[in-house]
Amino acid sequence: MKIALTYNLKKKDSTKPADYFSECDSQETVNAIISALQSKGHSVEAVDVEPPQVFSYFRQNRVDMVFNIAEGKRGRFRESEIPAILDYLDIPYTGSNTFSLALALNKTLTKKILKAESIPTPDFQLFETGNEQVDPTLRFPLIVKPNCEGSAKGISSSNVVHEEEALYKKVREIIVMYHQAALVEEFIEGKELTIGILENGKTTILPILEIDFADCVASGEYFYSWRMKEFQGNKEMGLLPTFHCPARLDKHTESLVKQTALRTHHAVGCFDISRTDIRLSKDNIPYVLEINLLPGLNPRESNFPIMAYAAGMRYEDLIEAIVMSAMKRRKGL
Repeated sequence: MKIALTYNLKKKDSTKPADYFSECDSQETVNAIISALQSKGHSVEAVDVEPPQVFSYFRQNRVDMVFNIAEGKRGRFRESEIPAILDYLDIPYTGSNTFSLALALNKTLTKKILKAESIPTPDFQLFETGNEQVDPTLRFPLIVKPNCEGSAKGISSSNVVHEEEALYKKVREIIVMYHQAALVEEFIEGKELTIGILENGKTTILPILEIDFADCVASGEYFYSWRMKEFQGNKEMGLLPTFHCPARLDKHTESLVKQTALRTHHAVGCFDISRTDIRLSKDNIPYVLEINLLPGLNPRESNFPIMAYAAGMRYEDLIEAIVMSAMKRRKGL
């Protein structure tokens, strides 16, 4: 099968905020996916989506499948850019469609759907200008996030606020820096969990990954912030989370968390692959924080491969399973 791998590569640019390219992939990840696909007998071409000629490329170079990990260029619908081009040209691709990708990147709209589906998610409020009156029913501490970003962009321990003055300061900071609305939600104390869903002929819920930040106290970070994700494993910075996969949960709680992730996957309309981030509260309520439809696939560091390995899969089998799921959808199987 002839496959094109679409991607955005991480860059270093001192004129941009430190987290600007956080969603993009490393050359290591790109090389690993290419190697995995080739090991399964596919011919592969890597297509960086940054150049403006990407549309022309696909008009002139027909492929059987696109393995899409591209985050797009800019804006609140950026993750839908490449799928929209491929839909227009009738080229099949892995992963979710344009609608679901645009929806999932908008945290507030996703949370509204979760609420409608009775899926637990922290209570929240969207601040468009920073002058809105805070909802009196919201309970501090609260956490402030850019509404349409991934990879924990714009999020650090200082985003957790305990009173109104700090809340408004952080909200306005987010609006100015990221040129978008700020999502404010109740900060849930509890276990940090992430759950992968893989559709490879059947829907598979991978073993739950628990991220323990007990050894990260000296860093000042105590949840999956941007610094934690970007510099994970850095001893000098004290960013040394411990991973437990399967998570340390009793069978009932494990089942509850998995079903919550699966319901979220279906509610957002995902295809092939997703990863849902959950905070398990001290009273055992699995609160969905967000769902990632383009989860990282670095074979050494990314959460999704870690969960796949715990399920007994090899990296190349994981990548092939994603391709085969997309092919089956294309054929209507």
